[in-house]
Amino acid sequence: MNQKKNYFPNLNGLRFIAAFLVIIHHIEQFKFISNLDSFWNLPFIKITGKLGVILFFVLSGFLITYLLLAEENSIKTISIRKFYIRRILRIWPLYFLIIILAFLVLPNITLFTLPGFGKEVIYNHLLLKLFLYAIFFPNLVLSMLGVVPYASHTWSIGTEEQFYLVWPVLIKYLKKYRIYLMLLIISCYLLIDKFLNTTYSDFLPYKVVIRDFWLTFNIDCMAIGGFFAVLLSQNNRLLSILLNRNLFYLITITTLILIAKGVYLPYLHYEFYSLLFGTIILNFAANDKIKISLENNFLNYLGNISYGLYMYHPMIIILTLAICKSLNLITNWYIYPLTFVLTFLLAHISYKYYEKYFLKYKIKFSNILSGSKITE
Repeated sequence: MNQKKNYFPNLNGLRFIAAFLVIIHHIEQFKFISNLDSFWNLPFIKITGKLGVILFFVLSGFLITYLLLAEENSIKTISIRKFYIRRILRIWPLYFLIIILAFLVLPNITLFTLPGFGKEVIYNHLLLKLFLYAIFFPNLVLSMLGVVPYASHTWSIGTEEQFYLVWPVLIKYLKKYRIYLMLLIISCYLLIDKFLNTTYSDFLPYKVVIRDFWLTFNIDCMAIGGFFAVLLSQNNRLLSILLNRNLFYLITITTLILIAKGVYLPYLHYEFYSLLFGTIILNFAANDKIKISLENNFLNYLGNISYGLYMYHPMIIILTLAICKSLNLITNWYIYPLTFVLTFLLAHISYKYYEKYFLKYKIKFSNILSGSKITE
């Protein structure tokens, strides 16, 4: 496939929106932990953090799956080795930098101390934590050993890496059953989730740890993103229904209202929102009849640095709260702008002078061009 077919407009803007939701959630959470006035108990704030991550997951599942299928269409195969190398170049440098900062640097700087999470908490079970972070199981650290203030948000990176480990293999070797595979993954995830929340699972050792880990292991949401990618790649007849301007507007407005009201749906909460997100992503990517655009240089750049925005923002929030406390400026008029400005600056510097050094090698391991603005 040519480069044009592999470029999707608007998705970098969606990527930034996902990061924005997570940052808002954590600002209010850290204010609450610091015993400051906050909106932490608002339903909107409660659900936005995880939903921002779920939007990331659906986007990732969509893009990764589509590009794997595009590679297959172009060269008649999928290079799993090259896929892994591209993921390593994109994810590992910043991930391990954050882990180093979280354990070796920030705990030793008083300004970055979060109330209730001092060195004694961070360094408890230190070797086990470091081992699990090193093998990309930060979601297991969170469920089994608790919070590490500057690194616990990397649970989602662990989930994605665990997904990436098996996904290209399944896509490559189960050609005739891809849609059924995704439906099976979604169904199995929900069945296991239901099982873990009943008394029938009480016989399991470490049941609470397993259940909490499963709550972070949202591979079904990434599979939903992959499902929409397969539909688009195969030009499936369902597109005649899904690629619809009026449906797009209806679902977008409905999604915004549900999130604004903090609506939580029992049992199928993240799967329901993933379907909404998937339909929105599909239309933003492939429906040229919609009049809403997130396609501009500013949002594209924010999307490009969204990984940095996500990874750096917790330490910046802690720093911002410390600065505002010392200057007696504990109001949202200072906390929010300062958090976003400092996070943007750090993510920009990181992207330009650190991450790009590794990203420039990705082209050597790419069998297709995906456009300058699509972030794989």
